[in-house]
Amino acid sequence: MDEELDQSQILFLGSYPPRECGIATFTKDLSSAIENRFKPSIRIKIAAMNKNSINIYNYAKRVIIHIDDSDINSYIEAAKKINTMPSIKAVSIQHEFGLFGGEYGSYLIAFLEVLEKPVYITFHSILPNPDKSLKKVVQSLATKSSAFIVMAKKGRTILREDYKIRNEIYVIHHGVPTIPFELPIKEKRRLGFKDRIILSSFGLMSEGKGYESVIESLVPIVKKYPEVLYLIVGETHPVVRKEEGEKYRNFLEKKVKDLGLQNNIKFYNKYLTLKEIIRYLKASDIYVCSSLNPNQITSGTLVYALAAGRPVISTPFLHAREAITNNRGRLVEFNDHKSFTKAILELVSDKKIREEYGRNAYEYTRQMIWPNVAMAYEQILNRYTDLPIRKKPTLPKVNFGHIMQLTNEFGMIQFANNVTPDIASGYTTDDNARAMLACAMDFETSQDRSRLDLIKTYLQFLSFVQQPDGRFMNYVTIEKKINQKEWIQDPHGRALWCLGYLLSVPEMAPDIIRTAKPLFENGLKYLNKLTSPRSKTFALLGLHFANQQKSSPIYIDHINSLATDLKKLYKKNSTTKWQWFEPMLAYSNSRLSEAMFYAYLATKNKEYLTIAKKTFDFLISTTFENGMFIPIGQRGWYENNGKRAYYDQQPVDTASMVQTLLLAAKITDEQHYKTKAYTAFEWFLGKNSLRQVVYNETTGGCYDGLGKSAVNINQGAESTVSYLLARLSFTQDNS
Repeated sequence: MDEELDQSQILFLGSYPPRECGIATFTKDLSSAIENRFKPSIRIKIAAMNKNSINIYNYAKRVIIHIDDSDINSYIEAAKKINTMPSIKAVSIQHEFGLFGGEYGSYLIAFLEVLEKPVYITFHSILPNPDKSLKKVVQSLATKSSAFIVMAKKGRTILREDYKIRNEIYVIHHGVPTIPFELPIKEKRRLGFKDRIILSSFGLMSEGKGYESVIESLVPIVKKYPEVLYLIVGETHPVVRKEEGEKYRNFLEKKVKDLGLQNNIKFYNKYLTLKEIIRYLKASDIYVCSSLNPNQITSGTLVYALAAGRPVISTPFLHAREAITNNRGRLVEFNDHKSFTKAILELVSDKKIREEYGRNAYEYTRQMIWPNVAMAYEQILNRYTDLPIRKKPTLPKVNFGHIMQLTNEFGMIQFANNVTPDIASGYTTDDNARAMLACAMDFETSQDRSRLDLIKTYLQFLSFVQQPDGRFMNYVTIEKKINQKEWIQDPHGRALWCLGYLLSVPEMAPDIIRTAKPLFENGLKYLNKLTSPRSKTFALLGLHFANQQKSSPIYIDHINSLATDLKKLYKKNSTTKWQWFEPMLAYSNSRLSEAMFYAYLATKNKEYLTIAKKTFDFLISTTFENGMFIPIGQRGWYENNGKRAYYDQQPVDTASMVQTLLLAAKITDEQHYKTKAYTAFEWFLGKNSLRQVVYNETTGGCYDGLGKSAVNINQGAESTVSYLLARLSFTQDNS
């Protein structure tokens, strides 16, 4: 307990589950995301807003303060208590005018007047054209806050123009869960709706939802498309139910009966868990937002639907105007059932357009997933608050989930459409060899014998593609036909690298070694046919590992030969300012330096070590900027005396850099390399040019690259295996 008191803490003030409201859910999700981002250096605590003194809730332990919204003294006492807690470094307030007592929530001002901590206020609603009282309340909040945060650009405009706020105002999107992109059919089957076209709306029910217009709009639609089913999901808002009972729900149910739509509209009267929300969204073909409030600046239900990859038909409230473009859905008029009818018919009649809009919506919301939102908050917190510096990131747990999804009985499938394996893309030696390497690395440290089954699958694939003369062919079609027209050197080198590593793993199953050894030896027959620098590099790595398992003068001769070739390239192309093997930096660059490090380990030739360090330090100076790793972009690479390309950045280059940095630290005992290894690894976790997470912790997959404005949302084999190799390298380094 004392250790927890000594830890730095961030206090979130707002409603909190099990209280049933959108702010409570948001507070929990945001605070958890930030804690995951900062752990273990920072913990999150909660000051929970209670609805007057009558209501109490069975809160989690992280709730350490309770505030009665109707008692101004409760605010003051809470602030005094927070002031006595030195571990609390900042207070993040989730603001909704109706959440706090007093006129326009003015009791919050009393809290801020006493509080002696940095404060950040996130506005969930912002009313344009304020009267004097409202304007005064918001201006008072501004004078006592370090920064305001809004979730739409229009919110910042309103605060600047209508309220004359001069504080820093940051726009950070409403967070969304990481939901794998899937077409609706799978979830429809689970819910028993496989033959229906599903429209859905969810949220706490109240008259402001405007569901009646959607209901009326369906009358002509179901005549043409009787399979349409509209699901209205969610219980009545607790405050509304207390004051009015189920008046609005009864009104809607009567309207459904009067219009004869009982077979086309269903109500699910329940407060939804996140799992249930996602389930209904994934079953939906179209999501409908029918809010009657034109000034609604934030809608969690809207962005959740977009994040599930569903096209949205919405009334034009402020948040919807920013989020819904013509390639993500349609905006319709308020209280106009004919407008809804037209938009719904357009999307119901065209499945291709629905899917296209859904994909566009999904890509748009990748910036909004909770890890990315947490990073944005982290920047603000670091700017205004004295928080402990994270020396290294918290490493995600090793997750082979997506690797296994991409693998069938024949091997690893090359590409994926988001998370769904694209079997038509076939298989490659590149991917299967590296997947085998990842499994071998994990088995070496974890002794997880389930990895052996995967290794046997990938080994079987390598046996299938190896020709009698020793060549490893690369591409195999879905019909299991090898592309015999083209022998590519890099995949051959990678096969040797990964097989060599497999042979070096202690306690590897004997039957696996018996299969791998002849494949490796046979592949060495083509060693003198390798001419590309990277193919030689990969082969050298494999020879080093194989030599570790059983020292061989033949292997050492091969290593010296390959290292000499790389040395010649270095001497031919390097200058004082360009310390590199080639006149261009392209892909997997650090592997070239890594090969020279391994050549030194195998031969103790210090010239190899000198070249390894010079070239690697040059590469580091080129790819690390302002404490961030920025790999050379494949859209143009980087030629000597030219300009480097910054996009598209590839996971394979980041993984290579991580592994080479850890090796350099081990060989040279210079710890700045290890520090940079963690920095490079954070590229996967969002410390990159877009400030977006590239690794999908939910699936265990990795996005296929970082473009100038967005991530490539597909999670194919190369990207996923590359991430895993980088992650497993830390496990090995720490073992």
